[in-house]
Amino acid sequence: MRSVKVVALVAMVAVVFCMGANPAAKPALIKVLLVTGDDVSAHPWREMSETTREILVNAGKFDVKVSEDPLILESATALKNYDVIVFTIYSAKLKELPGQAQENLLNYVKGGKGFFVQHLASASFPAWEEFGKLCGRKWVMGTSGHGPRSVFQSKIVDKQHPITAGLSDFSVDDELYAKLQGAEDIHVLVTADSDWSKKTEPLVFTRAYGQGRVVHNAYGHDRKALMTPNVQKIIARGTEWAATGKVTE
Repeated sequence: MRSVKVVALVAMVAVVFCMGANPAAKPALIKVLLVTGDDVSAHPWREMSETTREILVNAGKFDVKVSEDPLILESATALKNYDVIVFTIYSAKLKELPGQAQENLLNYVKGGKGFFVQHLASASFPAWEEFGKLCGRKWVMGTSGHGPRSVFQSKIVDKQHPITAGLSDFSVDDELYAKLQGAEDIHVLVTADSDWSKKTEPLVFTRAYGQGRVVHNAYGHDRKALMTPNVQKIIARGTEWAATGKVTE
């Protein structure tokens, strides 16, 4: 009788162990490197980066590491630990990224990883032409701009893409970026009509770069703008898509 109980107990422990060891029970978190630490005075960079991190963590799919120093890009070894770089920094103090950091970032994306660039971050490193190409479109000081911050309507122009699937047109209280510069092929997901440029401007778009994926999100002046529900979804979905090429529910 005792041997029967022992066998039953062993079997129960084995079942519990197998259930706990099932790798399909919980997908691995996507490793995110969020680069921040500088911006113009009108942008509260710490608030913006902390809110972006909050959005990603609350999505339940990401393990987010925050670096307040863009020179982390000088370490190719460090970058290998991440699936996607979320670039929220407008690097005003560091005008030029060292050559090794430039090479590492480009190789990282070309090799199949993701790059998500947000708001004024595309204005970083103005003398580095390839960075603008990586971003698809780039804010150029003295050329790009926006009218007064206001509530404006945003239009979903691709309702089939994984990032914007199921989203409806939405209003947002933000800066409507206009006249971003660049001639690279981009796939536009979201637009808005600018009273400042008198044109329809691309505000969210994607770009292939080597084997990697780039998402450019022009929203994000402050926490209020970032907390717009559809903007939160674009950030979470866009980061996942940049990292993996897909969006899971």
